[in-house]
Amino acid sequence: MTDKTILRALRGEVQPVPPVWMMRQAGRYLPEYRATRAKAGDFLSLCYTPDLAAEVTLQPIRRYGFDAAILFADILLLPQALGTDLWFETGEGPRLSPVTTAAGVAALRGKDDIHDRLAPIYETVKILARELPRETTLIGFAGAPWTVATYMIAGRGTPDQGPAHRLIAEDRATFEALIARITEATIEYLSAQIEAGAEVIKLFDSWAGSLKGQDFDDFAVAPVRRIIAALKERHPGLPVIAFPREAGENYAGFARRTGADCVALDTSVSADWAARAVQIDGCVQGNLDPRLMVTGGSELVAETRRIVRAFSGGAHIFNLGHGITPEADPDNVALMIEAIRQG
Repeated sequence: MTDKTILRALRGEVQPVPPVWMMRQAGRYLPEYRATRAKAGDFLSLCYTPDLAAEVTLQPIRRYGFDAAILFADILLLPQALGTDLWFETGEGPRLSPVTTAAGVAALRGKDDIHDRLAPIYETVKILARELPRETTLIGFAGAPWTVATYMIAGRGTPDQGPAHRLIAEDRATFEALIARITEATIEYLSAQIEAGAEVIKLFDSWAGSLKGQDFDDFAVAPVRRIIAALKERHPGLPVIAFPREAGENYAGFARRTGADCVALDTSVSADWAARAVQIDGCVQGNLDPRLMVTGGSELVAETRRIVRAFSGGAHIFNLGHGITPEADPDNVALMIEAIRQG
């Protein structure tokens, strides 16, 4: 049985000091990341160059000794592998060629035709599996189908995921067909990451909070349940972290409904509530406010310790409630880790 702290937490083990990693821990707040990205030339080149993608994944491990490293990639690489055009507009974020019709869904590549495009990602995982410290867990990931679909339909990020909601209302069959294509491709993508060396999988559903009622069940719960079941059937014992961001009260029971081993929490729910309503079903991850990585000081230390205390009765992986931001101070990350590990 492994002694890696992340894997122990995912098995439900209560530990006196919770393991810690951060979403977007390989990112623009680190000068070494900025230097490597400049060498790559652009974001997509960084994602698709295994040596450089592995390097930025390793940088925060070298600097801070996090208990886990998460593969450096992007959730929109999968839609690109399915055949959509993908590019990044400076200062504005990603752009994709929209998929909004039954014909558009039918024109996407099949689930078994994605691997040539994604082969560099698998190579990055193999490098990391060789080079990470023995005690560091390697996390692979993908976007959950709902969130990926919102980008594919709108061709960009939107504040309310309105285009996807409109497609559900106007042509639910086409939307369901798109979700099904993404779901099956995601299973193949993640399975290949696991075969390359990923020890844990995380599913990011960044826009889950905009789904309500039956739509939450149909598009935030059901596809994630399908992915987790398929991965666990192929890879027995594989742990999965699910992050239905801004799910609110729907966090309660999410692990039971999907089969996830851990539920990651955003900052919209309190640690005290989550300990009562979510942690009763197993491991939770989170949920420090990322703004404290900017402001630091005694508030950062106090809030870090408060979250550790709140979740001390069950399995817990310390993390932020969302990704660390580019303006964060690297010294504050060290301060957070010290507050966790030294109390």
